[in-house]
Amino acid sequence: MKILLSEDDFATRKFMTNFLSKYGECDVTVDGMEAVDAFMMALEDGEPYDLACLDIMMPVMDGYQALVGIRNLEKERNIPEDKAVKVIMTTALNDESNVKMAFELGCTIYSGKPIDQERFEQALKKLNLI
Repeated sequence: MKILLSEDDFATRKFMTNFLSKYGECDVTVDGMEAVDAFMMALEDGEPYDLACLDIMMPVMDGYQALVGIRNLEKERNIPEDKAVKVIMTTALNDESNVKMAFELGCTIYSGKPIDQERFEQALKKLNLI
């Protein structure tokens, strides 16, 4: 599995990288702009990501903007929905309006912080990624 992790907090980034690396190759970015750039490069190289984990509160471009950018790139390339990257929003923002917004913009799963490893693994299984 090819994974894109976008997280600006060092401790969370390190934890998530260690956790996700056992499931596949994990590329790490620290803001939404880097995430969209990495996603575009992967598409251009013919090696798209299977999973993108996006934090919402990031500098330069937040997770919502990155999600929109990723979904727009997929639309531009006519990538069918069943081949689209699975996006898990990983964030401390757990209120209903943020959850609703994330799903409206195209996220697949919303995972609140702190990350519960067992529940996260269940989500990966549900998405048929592991």
